[in-house]
Amino acid sequence: MPPADPDPSDPTTPTPRTDPPFGSSERPALREWLDYHRATLELKCAGLDREGLIARPVASSLLSLHGLVRHMAEVERSWFRRVLEGQDAPPLYYDDEHPDGDFEFIEDADWRADLATWHAECDAARAIEAAAPSLEVTGTSRRGSTVDLRWIMIHMIEEYARHNGHADLIREMVDGTVGE
Repeated sequence: MPPADPDPSDPTTPTPRTDPPFGSSERPALREWLDYHRATLELKCAGLDREGLIARPVASSLLSLHGLVRHMAEVERSWFRRVLEGQDAPPLYYDDEHPDGDFEFIEDADWRADLATWHAECDAARAIEAAAPSLEVTGTSRRGSTVDLRWIMIHMIEEYARHNGHADLIREMVDGTVGE
């Protein structure tokens, strides 16, 4: 019997990943590369059980796939809501006492809820970016620097690319799955 089609209403069904086109203008290219990397992180987590998602296969590191998803929810929230929009969006998973709470507190964390939170932060970021009239729109970083949307989007692509490399290695150590 062939496998059932993925249920798009299930938050654990990975978003399909589409390769960005080889030619595009700047803003669509940034959007497509950012979405490509978002989908890549989701694919790295697909099909794992709870133990695989919270596994920390590098003894000296707090990194896990579940923690990476929580971390990227925080990063999306920070750069798009707080910095670009100036929203008072409190941290989701960390505080002053636990600055790495997104990675630390995963043993009792709810994967479906955290994945849905990450999806919601990605959706909010997409809406904020789409509403901006240009890549020159600016916000203020937590250190008081002015930063434009172009920089934020490039930084987000870099952030995902770096963490997707971590996710690749974690996944391979968890169950041997390798991929692009």
